[in-house]
Amino acid sequence: MKRAVSYNDVAAFVSMPLSSNDTEEDSTSSEEESESKSFPMKKLAIVMVGLPARGKTHIARYIARYLNWVGRTTRVFNVGNYRREILGASQPAQFFDPNNQEGRRARWELAIKCLDDLILWLKHQHGQVGIYDATNSTKERRKYVKERLETESIRVLFLESICEDKSIIEHNIMETKLRMPDYQNMDPERAVEDFQARIANYERANETIDDDEMVSYIKIINVGRTIMLHQLTGYLQGKLVSYLMNMHTLSRSIYLTRHGESEYNVEERLGGDPDLTEKGKRFAVKLAQYIHEEFTGQGKELPLIWTSQLRRSRHTVQFIPTHNVCWRALNEINAGVCEGKTLEEVKQQYPKLYEARLKDKLHFRYPGGESYVDVIQRLEPVMLEVERMREPILIVSHNAVIRAIYGFLIGKRQDECPNLEVPLHVVIKLTPRAYGCEETRIELNVEEDNETVDGSHLDSKLSTRSTKPPKQVFF
Repeated sequence: MKRAVSYNDVAAFVSMPLSSNDTEEDSTSSEEESESKSFPMKKLAIVMVGLPARGKTHIARYIARYLNWVGRTTRVFNVGNYRREILGASQPAQFFDPNNQEGRRARWELAIKCLDDLILWLKHQHGQVGIYDATNSTKERRKYVKERLETESIRVLFLESICEDKSIIEHNIMETKLRMPDYQNMDPERAVEDFQARIANYERANETIDDDEMVSYIKIINVGRTIMLHQLTGYLQGKLVSYLMNMHTLSRSIYLTRHGESEYNVEERLGGDPDLTEKGKRFAVKLAQYIHEEFTGQGKELPLIWTSQLRRSRHTVQFIPTHNVCWRALNEINAGVCEGKTLEEVKQQYPKLYEARLKDKLHFRYPGGESYVDVIQRLEPVMLEVERMREPILIVSHNAVIRAIYGFLIGKRQDECPNLEVPLHVVIKLTPRAYGCEETRIELNVEEDNETVDGSHLDSKLSTRSTKPPKQVFF
């Protein structure tokens, strides 16, 4: 699908990895120095705009997930959550009628409370990017929000989601009525009817953003088919554009797993390029069986497969007869001078390094090697490609890499990634949704049995198209 992009007074449009220093509050990068002259606190508020069922909350959560992962402390402040917590979730469509004075006053007070908390978090609780998730569908409301934030020295970017495609709206309504907290205990047909009435009430007062409002804005039309940019300034806003041009809100499953057990896993050694053990080879067979049941057995095409360029990762998918893209970016964290050593050997030979790693696993960089921050930086282009894809994908990689990818998909902060639990011989199936990510873990039994480890008995089961070994393409 092609995307039309309109550039209007765009001052920055770049996509660069953040260095570890960029995660600190006192960052002195030239990009941020130039953009912070009139906003010395270097804080950004992203103000969502748009009617219900246009994907605003989905987009807001995705942006927060991305920015937290690249090291920008980000939080979504959703006015709807304030309404549900203070007034209760079961508010009828009439509550949102612009002529309902009592409802209008209550919604205004909730919006102000939410905005107050966003400002407090940005100014006094070390937040860097706050996302104000509400309809903000009138010029009057946007003017108030902009002036209030800029008075607090917070830069403002409006992000409007416009949808003219009825099929997308209907899909979003179905997702909402099944998953939105407002309709959890309501009959589905009644929920759809009430939500459509709520949308109609908002439509009566809706005003799209115009250039005469003198604001920086991004307009996403039909979930990214067209993107319009106006008066963007600064490094971070440029990164957001790069991300938004790749994301979408369509649902599909992403499968993650580490390679099968390797010789170094048994010896508890770091890095290297060892081959699989017998148990690791059995996992390769079991993984092929699982993929057969999940896809070919249900009449679906096999998923795209990505692995690292290392043998233990490539050999784990050797029995799945489909193309395999081997990414250098998916290689395990480079342990530098510690490659091939056990942690006990590192402790004995490099005690200061061992202690430094224990104190700060995220930023610790092996001499001549990498840190977790380095791994996340090199994975950023890979994850943008994952965001762009609309088909299922199986990613087979290594402990540090799968931790980083898994952390991105479930919305973890960068500092949480190094300690996420990703055991061997477990497939993690993730299905992103508007209000979170559905997760299923499938543990594959690799204990000895009567099955061979050469995969020969799988040829007729896995694919009717080919019994040839999978083709591997290095990238």
